[in-house]
Amino acid sequence: MPDPLSHLIHAAETGSFPPVGANLSEKGVVYRVWAPDHREVRVMIETPRGLRHIDLDAEGDGYFSGLDTAGHAGDLYRFELGGKLLPDPASRYQPRGVTGPSQVIDPHAYGWLTKGWQRPPFAGRVIYELHVGAFTPEGTFTSAITRLDALVELGVNTIELMPLADFPGERNWGYDGVLLFAPARCYGTPEDLRALVDAAHVRGLAVILDVVYNHIGPSGNVLPEYARDFFHVERTNIWGRGFNYDEAAVRRFFIQNACQWLDEYRFDGLRIDAVHAIEDETPRHLVAEIAAAARARNAWTVAEDERNQVDVITPVSKGGWGVDALWSDDLHHTMRVALTGEKEAHFKSYSGSIEEWVKTLAQGWFYDGQFFSHWERPRGTPASHVPPERFVVCISNHDQVGNRPLGDRLHEVVSPDVYRAVSMVLCLSPYTPMLFMGQEWAAGSPFPFFTDLPGEIGANMAANRLKEFAHYGANYGREVLERMPDPQRAETFASAKLNWSERNRSDHRRVLKLYRDCLHLRAKEPVFQSPSRDRWSVRQVGPHVLGLRWDDPKGDWLLLAGVASKTEALAHDDPFIRNLHGRRWRIVLASNEPCFGGEPEQILWRGDERSMVVGLPGAVLLREVDNEGTASAPAAAKEARMPVASGPAMDGPLPCPV
Repeated sequence: MPDPLSHLIHAAETGSFPPVGANLSEKGVVYRVWAPDHREVRVMIETPRGLRHIDLDAEGDGYFSGLDTAGHAGDLYRFELGGKLLPDPASRYQPRGVTGPSQVIDPHAYGWLTKGWQRPPFAGRVIYELHVGAFTPEGTFTSAITRLDALVELGVNTIELMPLADFPGERNWGYDGVLLFAPARCYGTPEDLRALVDAAHVRGLAVILDVVYNHIGPSGNVLPEYARDFFHVERTNIWGRGFNYDEAAVRRFFIQNACQWLDEYRFDGLRIDAVHAIEDETPRHLVAEIAAAARARNAWTVAEDERNQVDVITPVSKGGWGVDALWSDDLHHTMRVALTGEKEAHFKSYSGSIEEWVKTLAQGWFYDGQFFSHWERPRGTPASHVPPERFVVCISNHDQVGNRPLGDRLHEVVSPDVYRAVSMVLCLSPYTPMLFMGQEWAAGSPFPFFTDLPGEIGANMAANRLKEFAHYGANYGREVLERMPDPQRAETFASAKLNWSERNRSDHRRVLKLYRDCLHLRAKEPVFQSPSRDRWSVRQVGPHVLGLRWDDPKGDWLLLAGVASKTEALAHDDPFIRNLHGRRWRIVLASNEPCFGGEPEQILWRGDERSMVVGLPGAVLLREVDNEGTASAPAAAKEARMPVASGPAMDGPLPCPV
């Protein structure tokens, strides 16, 4: 019989190999699975006309395959191994949940609206992280489409979806996925997910998917039933046994998974979770292989790696892994310590000083080889030579909000003026800024940890959560821990859902205006879009004030920011803040403007030939202008402000005189 797999070759940059799973061909459906612990495998197919089975042929190296000439898209099937009926580890869809049958999916049936779609470069990204289930009241792929226009109006150009691999139950953060090729059915079908990505592309939004290759969920995992060698006998992490990336079949499984999301769903990039927990001692790390496969498709990879290892984001041509960017949490951590005084867990390794902020902003991360007390060993490598767009920075993300007992957001524990100041620093940062859903209007909904796991695992989830806090050295007070919501309760998940109607209230609307004005300015002015390191610099310009300055032939830009509760005078003869060529500074944006929720007296910015006076907490963005023919400061500021279109859920733009 002709080889039914001959034209179903999965091509990655690292080589070509036949895919596992159920794949449509001209002759029917080709089933293929890696099950080296078994001598016989067959597939049980469920159709409206009843059940039928097909015995699979052994290929060698533990693979089995066979052709169902009567098969077509929509068929439900399970593999039978040793008398057990199991879902396909590479199932594209689980309509009845992770313990039910898998479904044959035609990945090419969807009619894409974006016919000429091309992936954009990573430089210039402004990322918006969201959880599909909590992003809208309905919590589906389809309902998420209805809010994409609001993100375009906000000024972001990329959305990042938290993990989608299917999991037990009806709600989960996504990091307990067990069928890694199947979008969670509680959000919709594979076609619904394609429609979401397509709708984003129609609006000019790129889409990143968060994927998890360091562990698998604690319930519903069928991989050991197929092959014990999926997992390494010695490597473990806090979430369980690590995968056996010494085994070629395991590596192929995960490379195929990464490429499926890129090829069949047109994701623009992948965010790879907790790379530091992916143990791989082969000459070329799995993440480097995935990055190469993505790069061959003009797609990106973004790594989460707490080690601050610069080789991860160093090009392959210079001996690195070739990952496009890395989550850099040091900026969040030093700011959080400064704003809240927290010293739990990793926060004890930060002082929160302005000097620490400046070094972090100058380099991309703070720890570049010095002793990290939380680990009791050195951490990091120097990175001041790396293009700034390779560092993804934030003041909130799902981890920094949700990995707290109450899931409380930053704006709930700091004053509004402080929140506005650090928000402005984030939005205008020379690095790649990332927002977490709802932070742009100071959303009232928390983002607590939530699950819907069955049996004893689910029943013990709250207790295990407390153990995890203890493991990381997060010694929250008894009163806080007693208020921690039960992750398993449906009400916990419901509390995390964004309330979009909040944006109509004046306090939320004003914060939203700040984000929109900052991000629209970022999009308008090239100097803010991933500028090269020779175009900007950062310095401490006062005891409690940092300054960011961008070189622009049309007039430099200067951002002054601080969170101390005092007014601070800055020496005007400091070359860093001195205006050049007979120009003077004009205010473009100030975080304490009334239209952003501040008071006129809070702005307290005054500049003359001798000094500047900056009101803190706050941030002010200045632009050099010529003395001759320049409008008065209020009129000039009004001219500089970006027009903001009114959305259906928004009032018209608020007047914002300075």
